[in-house]
Amino acid sequence: TTPTLLSKNPEPGDLIEISRGGYQHWAVYVGDGYVVHLTAACGSSPNGLSSPPNKKALVKKEKLQDAVGTDEWKVNNILDKKYRPRPVDVIVREACAREGQELPYGIATRNCEHFATELRYGKAESQQVGNHETVTYVGHRLACLSCWLARCQGTKKKEDKATH
Repeated sequence: TTPTLLSKNPEPGDLIEISRGGYQHWAVYVGDGYVVHLTAACGSSPNGLSSPPNKKALVKKEKLQDAVGTDEWKVNNILDKKYRPRPVDVIVREACAREGQELPYGIATRNCEHFATELRYGKAESQQVGNHETVTYVGHRLACLSCWLARCQGTKKKEDKATH
């Protein structure tokens, strides 16, 4: 199956919300079909995004289609009514400059939504974390494990193709 497009074509600087079952993953659209987002660092433990000792995540730039996979997604500039977005060139430049960086990760303070909103607004906020009825610790740990396995499996397949 292909991902369902829930909105029009994204513009550089837009926030992309990807529905992943019990949680939303967030990315920043930087143009030419690419997004920058905070992902599980392969090589760390599968719990690396939510429990010590490996509270690290990797900033990755990849095609929107690859980041989304078969999940539904939409443009959702979630805090535009609360904050004025920063200039698009600043959002895109700062997002791309962070590619490849390993950053601290915390479920309540530094998740992928915090990362994306900080780039767009200069304010790191997460609506998911504020809604405790929807996002639970156990659900997030399972989502992180699933994401980590999918990302590392994808990396392994790319490595296998490159060696054959």
